[in-house]
Amino acid sequence: MYRFEAEVWRYRGADPWHFVTLPAEIADDIRMRTAGPRRGFGSVRVEVAIGATRWSTSVFPDKGSRSYVLPLKRSVREATGAEDGEAVTIELQVAEAP
Repeated sequence: MYRFEAEVWRYRGADPWHFVTLPAEIADDIRMRTAGPRRGFGSVRVEVAIGATRWSTSVFPDKGSRSYVLPLKRSVREATGAEDGEAVTIELQVAEAP
């Protein structure tokens, strides 16, 4: 399991998605652990928690940061109080393959 703090940022495109970018060392470790064929868009399934809020999702590779980004849907942001520009503490675990 990985535990880290990251800043919430808003994608400025047509759809207002919010994300956090994983620290480089965690992204490198995930890349090594999940080498081989990937899901759509190179995504990796993960289990995530911010405080008491837990959910299953995927992280997606981001060429700009050379890391992965974790999407934070509205219900998660509302439940955790995570807003654009704020730092949140995240627990993340790569999900086991089905």
